[in-house]
Formats: sequence, C-alpha cells, structure tokens
Amino acid sequence: MNEPTLTQLQDTTANPAPLGLLGFGMTTVVLNLHNAGLYELNSMILGMGIFYGGTAQVIAGIMEWKKKNTFATTAFISYGFFWLTLVALVALPKIFTGIVATTPDAFAAFLACWGVFTAVMFVGTLKLSRALQVVFGSLTVLFFLLVAAKHTGNEAIEHLAGYEGIFCGLSAIYTGLAQVLNEVYDRTVLPLGIPKK
Repeated sequence: MNEPTLTQLQDTTANPAPLGLLGFGMTTVVLNLHNAGLYELNSMILGMGIFYGGTAQVIAGIMEWKKKNTFATTAFISYGFFWLTLVALVALPKIFTGIVATTPDAFAAFLACWGVFTAVMFVGTLKLSRALQVVFGSLTVLFFLLVAAKHTGNEAIEHLAGYEGIFCGLSAIYTGLAQVLNEVYDRTVLPLGIPKK
C-alpha cells in the first residue's frame, strides 16, 4: 500500500502592497494639494480617484486576499472603494439631474465614519511597521481635520488638512517605494521600522 504524500505549495507571487500603497499615497497627495488651496478640484484628481486610488487599490486588495493577508485585504479594498465613492459623491450630481449634492454636514458624517474605521485600522498597525503606523496615524488625523473643515466651513482648517494630507500621502509613497527597493536590492535600502519578533 502506498503512503500518502504531502505536497506543500510555495507562494511565488509578487508583493501587492506597494501597488496599494502607491495608489493610495499618490492619489492622496494630488487631492490634498487641492485641499491646501493650490488648485481647484479637477479631472486629474477624479481620474486618479477612479483608476489609481480606486481600481489599483481594489486589485491590490484582491491580490492580498490570495496571500491570506486580512489586514491588507481590508485596507486596500476599503480605501479603493473609498476613492470610487468619493468620486461618485462629486460627479453624480453633475452627471444626473435630480441627484442632490452632498451637504457639508452629510459629507462630515461620511468622513467621520472613515476616520473611525482608520483609527481602528491604526491599532492593527501597532503589530506591523513604524512606516504603516505613520500612514494610518496621519490618515486618522486627516479624516478628523476634514470633518472639522466640512462641519464648520472653515477654510483655514481645510488648508491645514491639505498639508497634513500631503504628509500622509508622502508617507504612503515612501512605504510603498521602500518595499519595492528593499525587495529589489534584497536588503534595507529605506527603513520601514519593522518590529523584532
């Protein structure tokens, strides 16, 4: 009688996290340049929101799901659909007559929900890297600054949120590019602050 053999599969797929982080980070930077008052809301921001911030992050999240990474799956798919939803909130009233534009208080409630979600996800980063802690910590602050800006209508708070959002986006870009370069060179080129186990 033949003994059963055990076959182990090795995961040889690429790391999708840099794609998700760069999609999030670059889209966050271009939107927050607008929030900082440097230019008007425009098609470049909406295009980035649909394709790079939205679609690319959803794809990265699905790839993370195949790797059994619950945190990254939840983060990338959620924020990917956040960007798609944000574009819809801006564009739908302009495309279809009869759809009422989101009021500032309703927009503040939308952003507050995302702020709470992000704060909980930040707790998850405490077991991951310092770089991700900076991304999620600064994103939590960004959401609540935007809540305050929308609720009060204070342009100075919105501009402050814009500059804080640029920092948040740049931290995500750094984290994504650090993962790419560290893997390519098979050593730490850009540190991520990964805790010792």
